[in-house]
Amino acid sequence: MIRPTLTPIALALGLALSTSAFARDVASPADSTALTLGEVLVSGAAGGPLEARRVLSSVDILPTARIESQVVSNNWELFGQVPGVMLTQFGQGVTSGKFSMRGFNGEGEINAVKLLIDGVPSNSNDGNMPYIDLAPRLDIESIEVVRGTNDPRYGLHNIAGNANIATRSGGNYLLGRATVGSFNTLGLQAAAGIEKDGLSQNYAVGLHKTDGYRDHSDAENGSFSGKWFVTPAGGTSRLGLIARHNTASAQEAGYLTAAQRSANPDQSPVHNASDEDRRQVSQFALQGESEIGERLFWTGQVYLNNLDDRRFVKFSAGASQQERIVAETHTGASTTLTWRGGKTAIGDVSVMGGVDAEHQDNRSQRYNTVTQVRQARTRDQAFVFDTAGAFVQAVIKPFAGLTLTPAFRVDRIDGTYTNKLNGQTYDANDYGNIKQPKLSAVYALAEGYSVYGNWGRSFQVGVGTASYKVNQTTDLSPSINEGWEAGLKFRPLAWLDGRVAAWRQTASNEARRRLNDPANDSENIGQTRRQGIDLQLNAQPTRQLGLWVAAALQRSKILQADAASLATTGKEIDHVPHLLYNLGADYQASDALRLSAWLNGQGSYYLERSNATGKFGGYALANVSAAYKLTPKVSVEVQVRNLFDRYSEYVWWDGAQSLHAPGTPRSVFGTVSARF
Repeated sequence: MIRPTLTPIALALGLALSTSAFARDVASPADSTALTLGEVLVSGAAGGPLEARRVLSSVDILPTARIESQVVSNNWELFGQVPGVMLTQFGQGVTSGKFSMRGFNGEGEINAVKLLIDGVPSNSNDGNMPYIDLAPRLDIESIEVVRGTNDPRYGLHNIAGNANIATRSGGNYLLGRATVGSFNTLGLQAAAGIEKDGLSQNYAVGLHKTDGYRDHSDAENGSFSGKWFVTPAGGTSRLGLIARHNTASAQEAGYLTAAQRSANPDQSPVHNASDEDRRQVSQFALQGESEIGERLFWTGQVYLNNLDDRRFVKFSAGASQQERIVAETHTGASTTLTWRGGKTAIGDVSVMGGVDAEHQDNRSQRYNTVTQVRQARTRDQAFVFDTAGAFVQAVIKPFAGLTLTPAFRVDRIDGTYTNKLNGQTYDANDYGNIKQPKLSAVYALAEGYSVYGNWGRSFQVGVGTASYKVNQTTDLSPSINEGWEAGLKFRPLAWLDGRVAAWRQTASNEARRRLNDPANDSENIGQTRRQGIDLQLNAQPTRQLGLWVAAALQRSKILQADAASLATTGKEIDHVPHLLYNLGADYQASDALRLSAWLNGQGSYYLERSNATGKFGGYALANVSAAYKLTPKVSVEVQVRNLFDRYSEYVWWDGAQSLHAPGTPRSVFGTVSARF
């Protein structure tokens, strides 16, 4: 059993009370713990719902400028700029990669990050992120990442935190961008905003094609996004529709043995010659918000997510090719109500509460195939998976400088699973009411300095058949993640800010998905612990020069292994590097010319839980770019990624050997952008 550890909260409160004489009437101390990467965060007046960046104590914001400057093939690559975020590059067609954080890896065994697009939940049933490319990059306004266990707004998949991709809303603009580069890459994007007489319209399209950096790795994807919102006279309400669609197709180069990797990392094995993936995803949402008097604010939404994926894959020469079909339809709704009470007997008080629910109809099928010709059906599973949750969160400011944020969330899970191969039907485990208390404290020591601490619980349940009572007579309990963080946000100079924090997450009966398992089942790892130290610095020493650096030191450990794998007790969790880092500089050489350079890197990791197969995966990749304004509305940019052509790779263990997916070699891209 994991016991509550309130040490960071106690530390923050102790510091607050012992230094109250130094308190100043500064901007909301909760605001001061969020960092906007590459620039100083300036918060506007409080209003509407309680924003994560104004309330929660471990938030990073990737602004428009940092997003627009990146030449990437997939949106998950944008998160490489966020401190403490790990990128996993599979390099297998549409399944190109993903991101994770807080010591959780990107293997797909445990998907620990809740993904949202404009507040719409955007994870598949297993927690993966096939919807992440629904937002064309030219349409993305910002990315907000919340780390840790203290955000009560979301339940399922919010194990280590969440990330919200916010797209453009309102305004009048016309944007275009064209990119060409290595591997016959072509990218075309356009975005437009039209706002008049209370009606705002936002459109964006994107097309990306490439031959890939390996043999047999052609890929193509296209996206469309539309937003239509009406604001009646008076501006106290807003109602709108969001519609998005993405189609992607790609060949799969396959994984290489160590010998093949050494001989030629660009090759695609002969047995992967017919491997490919085709995926379609769609998302529709109705959203509304309204001020109800001076102190109440309401938000609500209903949404529909649809995923259709058909993949042919062969992982090694001795294995059968598989046809994998995934079809998922998720319908959901959520609503919140915020009360800004103002001055009370216990100080300034605001309260937000909300409820949410989601219904999933999912289908998972697999066939053994030979060059895409079906030989035998090995899986045919139908799932109904229902979740419902509610939360309440208060923001209390008893005196100047101190902010307390207690919160509580509860979730319930229900559903049925039918094995279409034999007609057997199973009910979901009765997990009961999954209770998640949370607490944060922030204190402004002086102008520019804030200390904070948070503690909270999040949860995990098995995905696929592991959520249901298959081959068992008793209900399983959820895995509870209990985490804390203590940190200092500082701004000693007008041009310098940063944050340093220590954190820990401990999980009971942690479960992970068995990759490539015919039954779509999970297994227990046991009791685990992840902990680390994060450091972030942003500097603008001159008007022309901007600098940033971030590093995450982290460790993971199996405290007590499951009975089936006792030998792994005390071992590290696989695919978790000890170090993640990024740093960079922007230099405005003239009014027209901007030069940039940045470095991303990580340490090596073990491939499996016995820690007996060696360490792989470390890299340090440098990138540079030069952007020049031809006119006030037209600019050109040249970007070189992996400047020194360093080798990188993703590696996994298939039970007998290491299998390697080489990363992208040096590549050069040219971009023309226009704004009207």
